[in-house]
Amino acid sequence: MGLDDKIDNKAEELAGKVKKGVGKATGDEELETEGRVDKAKANVKQAGEKIKDAFKS
Repeated sequence: MGLDDKIDNKAEELAGKVKKGVGKATGDEELETEGRVDKAKANVKQAGEKIKDAFKS
């Protein structure tokens, strides 16, 4: 996977952080949970990218 995928994953992680923060600030537990899920998915994708990069070397 290329640089585009890494950028997309990072953007997804940041969006998750924002959702989580907004949900927490407004007391919207559903939005906060959605943000946590989005962030976790992005982190898993990023870990996969790191593993792929390690095997390329």
